[in-house]
Amino acid sequence: MQFRPCIDIHNGKVKQIVGGSLRDVGDTANENFVSEQDAAFFANLYKAAGLKGGHVIMLNSPDSEYFEATKEQALLALRTYSGGLQAGGGINPDNAGEFLSAGASHVIVTSYAFKDGVIHFDRLKKLVKAVGKERLVLDVSCRRTENGYKVVTDRWQKLTGETVDGALLDRLSEYCDEFLIHAVDVEGKAQGIEQELVKMMGGWNKLPVTYAGGVHSTDDLELIRELGQNRVNFTVGSALDIFGGNLRWEEVIKINNKKI
Repeated sequence: MQFRPCIDIHNGKVKQIVGGSLRDVGDTANENFVSEQDAAFFANLYKAAGLKGGHVIMLNSPDSEYFEATKEQALLALRTYSGGLQAGGGINPDNAGEFLSAGASHVIVTSYAFKDGVIHFDRLKKLVKAVGKERLVLDVSCRRTENGYKVVTDRWQKLTGETVDGALLDRLSEYCDEFLIHAVDVEGKAQGIEQELVKMMGGWNKLPVTYAGGVHSTDDLELIRELGQNRVNFTVGSALDIFGGNLRWEEVIKINNKKI
């Protein structure tokens, strides 16, 4: 189990938002925290702590008036901590190389492959051909339903018929090196994790997986360790004190370094 930190960038600023509130029209979102520091500050923080595999996420769409400012911050973070961070947000075969050249260890693929309520496997093949399976992370977002956790697309607004389980991860693992799995219903709320999802992720154990959503205490982190059989990586956003929350950075680092 490893801590995978994040740098979420929206409208050119490092922020923490309630994910389901993000809207391209007007570039709006419900904000939990807006930093006075730039992305390089957080990249240096993660570098000093020896953390690898953190996520730099551009939250503006490419046609946003703020996209260039957001992209500039993302590239700044990647250059500051070359090889230590992953880049996501609007990644496709045409632009992936720019972020890898800037220092990203991997690119994180979301909307290009998960769009209009469908998983586009043909697009995943194009990505693998463009940058290689070993440089790709698939960002799988899901909501709890009566029939399991279902993949959602389009800023988490469209529900698909795909269930997030071992069988789906097996299929998708042909196209990536890692998974980042967002529990959408609890994302950005810091009110607890989706325990059944973490348990499923821990039982799969074929590629690195990172859980995102709802972490608000050290108890949550120990629960991820237990339910995930010490195999599931985790990310924490709004709950962290460096993003205005109550969970102390030092405590998370201590848990990350804990040996079992």
